Amino acid sequence: MTDTSLPQPKLARPKFQALRTILALMLREMGSTYGASPGGYLWAVVQPVGMLMVLSLGFSLVVRSPSLGSSFILFYATAFLPFALYGDVSTKTGATLRYARALLAYPSVTWADAVLARFILNVLTNAAIYCIVMTGILSFVSTHTILDVGPILISISMSALLGLGVGLCNAVLSGLYPVWTNIWAIITRPMILASGILYIYEDLPSAAQNVLWYNPLIHMSSVAREGYFPTYDPQHVSLAYGYGVSLVLIFLGLIFMRSQHATILEK
Repeated sequence: MTDTSLPQPKLARPKFQALRTILALMLREMGSTYGASPGGYLWAVVQPVGMLMVLSLGFSLVVRSPSLGSSFILFYATAFLPFALYGDVSTKTGATLRYARALLAYPSVTWADAVLARFILNVLTNAAIYCIVMTGILSFVSTHTILDVGPILISISMSALLGLGVGLCNAVLSGLYPVWTNIWAIITRPMILASGILYIYEDLPSAAQNVLWYNPLIHMSSVAREGYFPTYDPQHVSLAYGYGVSLVLIFLGLIFMRSQHATILEK
């Protein structure tokens, strides 16, 4: 007779099952997020454009020219769009367990599938928005810039990985301690002011530089502008630090998500 009291080995999922699950989750979110509201993806493009226009108009009334180049909208767009990618990825990843709670009841769907689906979809969406907005700016605004694709890709990848790491950690913390969502919102409210979006690092006094250097988003915004302004050479940028912080957060987030996701889903 078979001893049914012994734990039975967990059956492996069929080949490509994870890929099919991730694609299904991505299509589901595309429909619920962008298909359920008027404008859909158009609104996703209009939002950053509106923000950039407000920043450009507001600061053009206060200062004569931006810190780099002659175009306010290009100056702000180069750092704001990767920053927006980071913010969107971290927010959406952080809400993964809450968003996919019902679907995670199915054996074929795992928390890793849900995280990857949200991460991939939002990176691709924001990357597309980035390309559309920057193409529009470079086409209709006289900037005379020379693109350097390397730093641009570095800034996008750093933003995406940092967003994933922060999102994973927040998913665990907010799941275990719901008040963390409010605390994090307060902590990050001034982040746009502390991440080199409205200025360049070199404009700051040395005391502020020594503190803000530890914000990985400062490195992201500086290397992003290096890709559009050939004369800009940010010596303070440390790719090892920027990527290192991102990978450490991802590693910690995955460890705690694996051990705590069941507890969070039961709440």
